Amino acid sequence: MSPVSLLLNILWIALGGFWMAAGWVIAAVIMAITIIGLPWARASFNIAAYTLFPFGQMAVPRDALTGREDLGTGPLGMLGNIIWLLFAGWWLALGHLITAVLLAVTIIGIPFAWAHLKLAGIALWPIGKVIVQA
Repeated sequence: MSPVSLLLNILWIALGGFWMAAGWVIAAVIMAITIIGLPWARASFNIAAYTLFPFGQMAVPRDALTGREDLGTGPLGMLGNIIWLLFAGWWLALGHLITAVLLAVTIIGIPFAWAHLKLAGIALWPIGKVIVQA
């Protein structure tokens, strides 16, 4: 991780990134309570780690990275994302959008607001994504 990414990640945690990561962990724990929710729990835990340290990393579709479709990037993944969107995704996306608007008011908050907007998109459709170093 570059020094700039490290500094931005430290500021990110101090300016509220920890709370959004905690929201992802709460969603993951709720999903993991049932056997049916385990695929969503796994995706939530991965994105919780990404939400904690978003700078220097990026989310990409898994099939674009591996070059082949799998269970999470095919039709079942789409169905999983639709179910996720209805039950949890829009809540997390709304949290990221509200935080982005609040951070965008200040000049120093603009990079953090942009990161929240990226995370809001991922919150809507997380299944089939993988986190890689940027």
